[in-house]
Amino acid sequence: MEQETFNLSVRKFLKMVGVQSQHEIEQAVEKALASGAIKGGESLVATMTLKIAAVRLDVTFDGHIDLQ
Repeated sequence: MEQETFNLSVRKFLKMVGVQSQHEIEQAVEKALASGAIKGGESLVATMTLKIAAVRLDVTFDGHIDLQ
């Protein structure tokens, strides 16, 4: 395994996930605000799951996203 190639590839993947995830969250929150499903002062519980079948990785990260 080439360590530098591996590290760069992991960072590229995480950057892509981060950017796309932020976009999806922003759109979902805007839609929920517009529909009245949320008011805008909540703290939203969030869960992210990372899976890589080939290495049997299955890990979940829990957190929250504050709107105010």
